[in-house]
Amino acid sequence: MARLLAPSQRWLFGRETDLAVFAGTALLSVALVAAAPWLGAGGDTPLWAWALLVVGVDVAHVWSTVFRTYLDREELLRRPALYALAPLSAYVLGVLAYLASPGLFWRLFAYTALFHFVRQQYGWGALYARKARVSDAERRWDAAALYAATLGPVVWWHANLPREFWWFVENDFVSGLPQWVGTLALGLHAAVLAGWAGFQALRVVRGEGLQAGKVLLVLATWATWFGGIVVARDDFAFTVMNVLLHGVPYFALLFRYARGRHAEGGYGPWAPLLRAGLPGFLLFLGALAFAEEFLWDQLVWHERPLLFGDGGLVLPPDVLALVVPLLALPQATHYLLDAFIWKAGQDPALLGRLGWRAPVREGSPLGTAAPSPVAMAHSPD
Repeated sequence: MARLLAPSQRWLFGRETDLAVFAGTALLSVALVAAAPWLGAGGDTPLWAWALLVVGVDVAHVWSTVFRTYLDREELLRRPALYALAPLSAYVLGVLAYLASPGLFWRLFAYTALFHFVRQQYGWGALYARKARVSDAERRWDAAALYAATLGPVVWWHANLPREFWWFVENDFVSGLPQWVGTLALGLHAAVLAGWAGFQALRVVRGEGLQAGKVLLVLATWATWFGGIVVARDDFAFTVMNVLLHGVPYFALLFRYARGRHAEGGYGPWAPLLRAGLPGFLLFLGALAFAEEFLWDQLVWHERPLLFGDGGLVLPPDVLALVVPLLALPQATHYLLDAFIWKAGQDPALLGRLGWRAPVREGSPLGTAAPSPVAMAHSPD
């Protein structure tokens, strides 16, 4: 007998939270783009939207990684080499790239960011699949659908440069790909997504039903990547579609983790930030993000005097080669660390702090358990 929804639904953070951070952010993105003419947001991203979306979501979510890493003394002591070498290596490579060419620096940075964004969507899907204990065939279909939903529009973008928007700066992506390659990429992306939809329809017909969270993740990913790249005609549409679905779920992950770590007595002098709840968590990250963007504007861009003032320094190129990679370091470190810090097999306490199994306590058998096959967010095992 056909069944639309599986009798047992698996959610990452809970039904309401999952619906809000995945489906909700995609719907909000579409609504904002549709309302752009009435918001005065056609063309370039207006200051209010830039402050809210780029600073308040994109930059702030990068800084949220500190709750998993640098604000936790015990975590720092557990993997000191990782937390020292990640920013050091990112900075050295950044300086070398910038000295070779500022364009090379931004190109490498853009493709690193793109890889990170794509892998994050795959990672959420892998988490859903593992929580629902789906078959290997369904796991492969989910992965193919998420990669198609992200990479298809990206390849099309490369074949249709220049557009009215770039990832970071003008010409950061490589141009020159023939347009037919982009058309082919969209055709393949449509075929894969149609195959995935057919597989989901078979689940309904067989009476297995759909995992709503996982299906909505794929649909939200397709809507924001296709809409934000192929359909988008200006920087505002790209920014809205690009930022919200990437940053908001990550806030949910980090806040959930931070609450679990705080319940164990972690964070020392930083604990009051968690006692203030979600507002304290977000305000702290927003302040860090604003401070970072203030430095970017005063030392490099000089673009937003209404927000940051008219002052600033005009730095010579050799100094910029040291300053730009330094200012980019929070983001670069976030990209690097995300490949390591969400692997549950390397941290037996991680799943407990996220509320996905009983917390690990000293002397508990969980403390010596074999590594978990679950790996989170953007870095599946």
